[in-house]
Amino acid sequence: MSVRESDDPEFFARIQEQNLLRQYDLLTNCIEIGLKKDIEAFDKYSLWALNYAAVANIAQFGGRFREQPIYVGRHIPPHFNQVPHLMDQFFSVIHENWGTLDHPTLLPAYALWRMNWIHPFIEGNGRTARAACYYLICMRNGGLLPGNKIVPERIRENRGPYYAALREADAYWADGHFNVNALADFLQDLLKAQLTEA
Repeated sequence: MSVRESDDPEFFARIQEQNLLRQYDLLTNCIEIGLKKDIEAFDKYSLWALNYAAVANIAQFGGRFREQPIYVGRHIPPHFNQVPHLMDQFFSVIHENWGTLDHPTLLPAYALWRMNWIHPFIEGNGRTARAACYYLICMRNGGLLPGNKIVPERIRENRGPYYAALREADAYWADGHFNVNALADFLQDLLKAQLTEA
């Protein structure tokens, strides 16, 4: 069963907002588990659950990696056959670099950019990428963070710089380089705003 936006945009928006609340509750649980078990608890099963929560009743294939082509504006994500391998690499990069980077939002920025680049799900990629990003921010800071408006909400409200930073990271990648510094700085500013307004 799913609700189509074209049938009733207001009802669809309400279901989507309820999903985001459920996703945040689940994210809170995932963070608490991660704090007990360390970064190895961050895995594909966590992402599948977060994606399912984000798209319940609005998409039929939530909670599993896509098995068909998908197009996102001008970006053509990798072939669906590559998604499992690319996501294995994604987790390896995070796990292997967890204790080695000083910048507090560099790995969260990597997660946010890379998930958007791979687009592993049919629907809810942005919502799931923002949840993963915030999971890593909280893990880096040793717990759930105070603030009435958390980083994922701030990203949703300030999409211009977010999209620009994603495009910049894409351009570096297309030239054979890795650089998510602009996105990391953007996230750091949003995190400071969240903590300042707590």
